Amino acid sequence: MRQLRFITLAITVLLQTTNTIAGTPLGLLKKVGTFIDSAAVRGVDRRYIDAPEKPWQIIVKGNVNQSDVKMKAQGDILGLNYSAEPRLKIEPATYVGLWAGYRGYGFGYSINVSGDKGSYFTIGATGGSYGVNIRIHNFKNSEPDFKLNIDDVDIDSEVSDDNKAADDKAQLMSPIKVHTVIADGYYLFNGKHFSYAAAYDQSVIQKRSAGSLMAGAMYYYSSVDYADNTNADLIYFMKGIGEIKLWQGSVGIGYAYNWVPFKGMLVNAMVMPMVTFINKIRIYKYTTNTLEIALDPRAREEDGEEWYYENLRIEEAGKQTTNSNISINFDARLSLTYNFGRYFINAYGQFCNFRYHHDDSHGYMNDWYVNAALGIRL
Repeated sequence: MRQLRFITLAITVLLQTTNTIAGTPLGLLKKVGTFIDSAAVRGVDRRYIDAPEKPWQIIVKGNVNQSDVKMKAQGDILGLNYSAEPRLKIEPATYVGLWAGYRGYGFGYSINVSGDKGSYFTIGATGGSYGVNIRIHNFKNSEPDFKLNIDDVDIDSEVSDDNKAADDKAQLMSPIKVHTVIADGYYLFNGKHFSYAAAYDQSVIQKRSAGSLMAGAMYYYSSVDYADNTNADLIYFMKGIGEIKLWQGSVGIGYAYNWVPFKGMLVNAMVMPMVTFINKIRIYKYTTNTLEIALDPRAREEDGEEWYYENLRIEEAGKQTTNSNISINFDARLSLTYNFGRYFINAYGQFCNFRYHHDDSHGYMNDWYVNAALGIRL
C-alpha cells in the first residue's frame, strides 16, 4: 500500500500549497483553478448540468477486470496439418486504488489484490464538451488455455474422437506478459444539456435527463510477449512467433444518454461503433530446437521433462511489420451514480474488442472491467 500512501501525501501537499498561494496576487494555481472552474460549465445549461461548489474529488476505487487474449496459428508438423490456439483468458482480477482530480482533471493508480499479477494507471481530463482518458494495464499469466488440433493423429486420451483435439491449460515455465494502453477521447454534440463527466468522474452533476451524439477516437497498443527458452514449444506451434505488438487507431460516432430518475441518481449508457483505420502489427520471430529435443530419446526417460525444458533454446530470427485491413470495433459503457451531499457512489463498466491478422496467424483481445467507487468532494 505504499503507492496509496504516497498519492495521499502528494494530494495533501498540493491542497496545502493551493490554499497558501491562493491568497497571493500572483497565485498561478488559483488562476489555473479559476480557468478550469469556468471551463467546466462554459456553454452549458445550468438547469441540466451544474458544477459542485467544492472542486476536488478524492475517490477510493475497487476494480474487477478480465482480459481475454486469443491467438491462432496454422502449419504442419512432420507432414501433418495442425492448428494451435493459445488463449490467455485470465480469471477476473481485483484491484484497489485511489483517484484524485480537480474538476475532472486527475489521475489514479490501482494495485492488484487477487487474480492476475498486474497494475492499473489512469489519467483523465474532462471539460464541458470533451474528454480524454488513458488507461495502462500490465499483467502476467502462466496458465493459458491451449487447444491443439492435428489431422489424423490421436493425442493420447486428451484427444476427442471427432476432431482429435487436445484442450487443456498449459503450464508455462515463464509467464506470458501482456501490456496494454488504451487512450480515448470524445466530443459531445449536445454538451449544453448532456455531461459525460457527470457519469464517469463526477466532476459535475447531471440534474435532468438528456442525451447526445458523440464523436470519438481511440488509440490502442498491446504487447504480448512469451519469448523465453522454456516457451520454445509454444513458439514452435505459433510458427516461430514469440512476441506480438499491435497498434490500432479508431474513430467512430456513437450515442450516450443520461437518465435522471430522481434527484441525485444518474444512469448512463453509451455505445460507439468504431472504424479501425490504423491497424499495424509487428511480430518477432524465433527459431527453436523444439522438434529436435522432442524426438530425442532422453525426453522420454524418467526425468525427461526436466531435461526437455533445460535444453530448449530459441534464437532471434528477425521481425516483420505489416498493416492489416480496416476493421470494425466497438466501445460500450454503462454507469450508475448517486450523489448525496459532498459524497457520491458510482459503478460503471466498459467492454472493448480488438482484432489482428497476419498471414496464417490471427487473434483478438477482449477487455472488460467493472469499477465501483466511493468519493468525496473537497
